[in-house]
Amino acid sequence: MNETTDAPEGATDPSGSATESAEHTPQGSDYVSDRDFADFPIREETLKGILEMGFKTATPVQAQSIDPALAGTDMIVRAKTGTGKTAAFAIPMVERAPDGHRKPFALVLEPTRELAQQTAQQSEQIAKYRDLGIALLVGGVAMGPQEDALADGAEIIVGTPGRVLDHIRRGTLDAAQIEVICLDEADEMLSMGFYEDVTAIIDATSKERQVLLFSATISADTQRIVSRYLDEPVEIMLSTDADGVTLLEHVLYETTPGMHKAQALLYVLDLEDAPAAIIFCNTREDTATVATYLDRQGLDAQLISGELSQARRTAVMQAVKKGEVRYLVATDVAARGIDISDLTHVINYSLPQDPAVYLHRTGRTGRIGKKGTAISLVGGPDLATKRTLETVHKIPFEERQLPDREAVVQIRVERQARQLRDAMGNLVFESYLPTVRALKERPDGDMLLAAALRAFFTWDRERRAAASELSTVDAVIEAREAKRERDEARGPRRDRDDRGGRKGGRRGRDRDERPSRDREDRPPRERRPERAEEAELGDLDALLDVEPGAEAPAESDGKKKRRRKRRKGKGGGEGADTTASQGESTGNDGGGASPRLDDLDALLDVE
Repeated sequence: MNETTDAPEGATDPSGSATESAEHTPQGSDYVSDRDFADFPIREETLKGILEMGFKTATPVQAQSIDPALAGTDMIVRAKTGTGKTAAFAIPMVERAPDGHRKPFALVLEPTRELAQQTAQQSEQIAKYRDLGIALLVGGVAMGPQEDALADGAEIIVGTPGRVLDHIRRGTLDAAQIEVICLDEADEMLSMGFYEDVTAIIDATSKERQVLLFSATISADTQRIVSRYLDEPVEIMLSTDADGVTLLEHVLYETTPGMHKAQALLYVLDLEDAPAAIIFCNTREDTATVATYLDRQGLDAQLISGELSQARRTAVMQAVKKGEVRYLVATDVAARGIDISDLTHVINYSLPQDPAVYLHRTGRTGRIGKKGTAISLVGGPDLATKRTLETVHKIPFEERQLPDREAVVQIRVERQARQLRDAMGNLVFESYLPTVRALKERPDGDMLLAAALRAFFTWDRERRAAASELSTVDAVIEAREAKRERDEARGPRRDRDDRGGRKGGRRGRDRDERPSRDREDRPPRERRPERAEEAELGDLDALLDVEPGAEAPAESDGKKKRRRKRRKGKGGGEGADTTASQGESTGNDGGGASPRLDDLDALLDVE
């Protein structure tokens, strides 16, 4: 979709992401059509909202979808990530909704809270000059404001399946009045285990409803929805399973057992010097490990996880979209559908088990005709996925070598020197120069200067965290400590399931008050690993300054005893640790299992 030259600052691009004021003209058949929005049979008020967002020309998926959607036809739309699917269903839904109806008319279901928020925001912009209300129904926040929005008569509802179903069962949402329902990112939503919730919601809507199904891929569960609910649907297939994301440079770095993968990632980030990137991890534990390690190395990194409150997750996404966060670390589910303007890099800490997920990940960059780079760290377990991507999806990987020891040291020195120079404007340091010269002459001078540098970088990290007020790494540490204290206060968990409630504990508790209600951060159900023991993020200091190829010192007997004691307190025996490690194994150590955070102490400051 082409943007007008006078697009307002903060307008969104056709995929739903915030754009900068600079003009960008998309290139390629996936992003440009011969139809302007003024050519569609939509009222002047709707068109005014669209044009004010900076939109003028429709993308192909919009050009082909809007007319049948306006006609009330059931539809299956399959198109590449980043080609403008959100506007393709939001525009006809807003156009068809009657002004001042004050009853539910259309419903959009999204797999994650962040994607639901983005869709609701874009719908509000399109409906800016219409008399329509938009209600956002997601978990992690209070029910009261959502109930008020529904009571006020919102015509368009956007939400996640769990919270929408809660409102239906509470009687605060009368789904029988809904005439249009759209399943966005349908394949991902159903693979996350939402099939029963989605079908229950559709069954509660009007029998004469229109069903719109939008997705980048079509899974078996998606086909079941189609055959069960769609009536002679119009099929618009603009992508296939073999589609890679065009305009992308696909780069591969092969990791080895001699270097921890978090270190390899740090070196790649220093080498590539990406202005903005999402770093995808396969597990929540890896997400915490990577974000903590990068944060303590002085990089501007935040994570998004189901362990964070919804308010903090929203704050992180707002900061990322404003360009205030350089590196966002997330799992596939947490980052699904997230649109970030001018995102230049997507980095795979490990390749996903499902090759199709790679296409979704890399689709976060190279959107609407912009160029992007996809970088993957590949170890032993990743090779099968790599072969499938090369043979089936025809993705050409450019293989690059990780830097050698001397290059690593030089890269680190340059980065840390930049941090020191950046801080010099706020510090008085001249009086320390004689001390530095004297220290260099002492036998223990190197150690003393190293200790001073470490103190500086610790101070600098705390300063940056205080300035940003985000500090998601510290928030996850606090959340885990609070959970551990609650578990210890409850005593042995004989009568409790793994959610911390009584067996069958859904009773008496709002479903969306549970952090995992929206299936955030879970692998697809058919590949879901065994539950792993949560580790301590505070032990990550052990990883910070290790040199490539250095062997970690053996774990002390005292530490082993403490770890065994923690396991026994959680109802596990000696065998429990093996199962947990297997469950979290994603090749993060160049082919072996990914160490949990409380096992990383040995990697700090090893020369």
